Amino acid sequence: MKTKVEQLANNQFIIRTPKGVYFQSYNSIIAFQPNDKRRTQLDNYYWDYSRTTGKYRNMFLNESIAETRAKIKSKEYLLTNLNK
Repeated sequence: MKTKVEQLANNQFIIRTPKGVYFQSYNSIIAFQPNDKRRTQLDNYYWDYSRTTGKYRNMFLNESIAETRAKIKSKEYLLTNLNK
């Protein structure tokens, strides 16, 4: 599989790689869903950075901010640094 980039809107991208699918807002990786079914990862700083980021993050994850926060709290999602 080759890496493929899909533009959701201005400066909002879905990046499909052999490892999994990334959501990028502007120049920051916001979320990563690995192909091997490990936990979805959210960037600990940028995951809730702005209203625009949140709108497209919700679309990417197919859920509301309340659902995302609950999954972070329950450890279903992992907060980590995706922009190292």
